[in-house]
Amino acid sequence: MFQPNYEYLQSAARNIEAARIPLYEHSVGYDVAEKIMNKEFAPLIWGNFEEKKEFFRNYCGCFLKLGYDTVSFELGIGGILPGGGALGGHKKGVIQTREDFEKYPFDELPELYEKAYYEIFRALHEVMPEGMKAVGGVGNGVFECVQDLTGYMDLCIMSEDDPELYADLYKKIGDVSLKIWRNFLKEFSDDFCVLRFGDDLGFKSNTLISADDIICHIIPQYKKVIDEVHRYGKPFLLHSCGCIFNVMDELIAAGIDAKHSNEDQIAPFPVWVEKYGDKIGNFGGIDTDAVCRLSKAEMKEYITDVVKKSRGHGGFAFGSGNSIPGYVPIDNYLAMNEIIREIRGE
Repeated sequence: MFQPNYEYLQSAARNIEAARIPLYEHSVGYDVAEKIMNKEFAPLIWGNFEEKKEFFRNYCGCFLKLGYDTVSFELGIGGILPGGGALGGHKKGVIQTREDFEKYPFDELPELYEKAYYEIFRALHEVMPEGMKAVGGVGNGVFECVQDLTGYMDLCIMSEDDPELYADLYKKIGDVSLKIWRNFLKEFSDDFCVLRFGDDLGFKSNTLISADDIICHIIPQYKKVIDEVHRYGKPFLLHSCGCIFNVMDELIAAGIDAKHSNEDQIAPFPVWVEKYGDKIGNFGGIDTDAVCRLSKAEMKEYITDVVKKSRGHGGFAFGSGNSIPGYVPIDNYLAMNEIIREIRGE
């Protein structure tokens, strides 16, 4: 039976090539995990404490069954933002003016996060398999939280029409995020071997806002959280989709230990490894689109090539370049998993 050892993944995040290639996914959809475990359990995460524990027995069990040393799990700030939803809900942002900003209940957010999510994290703690730890924590970075309150297009307009409010929003969300993270780490840091948040800064050809704005307004807020994670002796992983090469040096300078997400149309995984493997760990490997469409033979050729080119370039963990949502064919995901486990001698 597979015996997990979270230290392999943690070593990769510290940019040390692990003796056994660790598997990593930013997330595996609950519906995917249900199919793998052949049972329905996803709704239990919102049930009572015993039901929450049963959820994690199954969700962690899915990762264990597939040969992961860690379980990926986070709960995002976006889920507790009063009036939020502009990022993914195609609705008008709740903050458009200075007046909106001044009356928004920012000070309530740390308590709202605790009330909404701490029992869930406690359930994870109770049933974590021996040898396994989690990767994740407090989801959503500063950029995503700001967009969830303003909307992307209105945020871009704000940057020109009211640059002071634009700057204040990042600072305020950064301060609140730091408070949430500080409280979280006091309670749950021992359950996590790598801490992370996701904050998609780019699209296929560039960053979503100017590199100067990311460097000025966003990365300083990241650094506060990263420094707090480091105070607990844990590495920090940034998940960010898109073409973000023009801010990578600044992200590395801010202290990220590892980075996840790759898309072949931007740059295949070996490019990231070659460019940054001497500085940070790199997580990813195969474009999620390739997982969906390649045959097993084609996938084996793809994965074997990626692993060969990644060895000797610092720490790396292998998986999809994004995540495994419900539209990924189960057989293809399992084929990817089987191929990498064969490569590591299982």
